[in-house]
Amino acid sequence: MAAAAARGGLRGALVLQQQRWSSGSGADQLGELGKGAGKGGGGGGAIREAGGAFGKKQAAEEERYFREKEREQISALRKHHEEEIDHHQKEIERLQKEIERHKHKIKELKHDN
Repeated sequence: MAAAAARGGLRGALVLQQQRWSSGSGADQLGELGKGAGKGGGGGGAIREAGGAFGKKQAAEEERYFREKEREQISALRKHHEEEIDHHQKEIERLQKEIERHKHKIKELKHDN
């Protein structure tokens, strides 16, 4: 599920975040990382199931990978929102100029009467 979210870009990040919020941290299902199969039913692969130092190392690498992916997705989402804000500010400026133009036309019409 998390791997699919990592591939899903911004939409995947949002879905993953919503799932985390709705299900809590998820740590209660993991058990102790690297100590064999988790409580959630999935084993996580032969190395993780075996436990020991290699299982802990793999679990740490997976956690690091997904934290980095999450940072990248949050960064991309932040950039997207900044671009949206910039676009809307430019649109506001354009519309304010239009308002001033219309006000000026109304003044001209009043002076013509």
